[in-house]
Amino acid sequence: MGQRTPAFYEELIGKGRMTVCQRAGEVVGFVDADPGEITRLFVLPEAAGGGLGRRLLEIGIAQARLGHSGPIRLEATINAEGFYQKCGFRSISRGLFTHGLGGDPIEIVHMEFE
Repeated sequence: MGQRTPAFYEELIGKGRMTVCQRAGEVVGFVDADPGEITRLFVLPEAAGGGLGRRLLEIGIAQARLGHSGPIRLEATINAEGFYQKCGFRSISRGLFTHGLGGDPIEIVHMEFE
């Protein structure tokens, strides 16, 4: 995640901007959003497939709707595009990761949800 530190995420959690899911004391997924945009949603591969990603996405959509009345946008990795489409998002365009703080650029899909 580039140069982001644990303190960066702890601040988001402390401000109520990030929802974290733990199992047996280990973080297995999280989501956060700004008005109109889900900025991060991650689930560990070993925690995938049981509905956690969908539930975190629902939380992220609700957060993104606060103070925003238009479509909700996100940038998905190519391997997550199908998941978001199943959840009602539509693909708009392709590009490169824009929220990064370093590292190699990765191909992403710009998506939106009405």
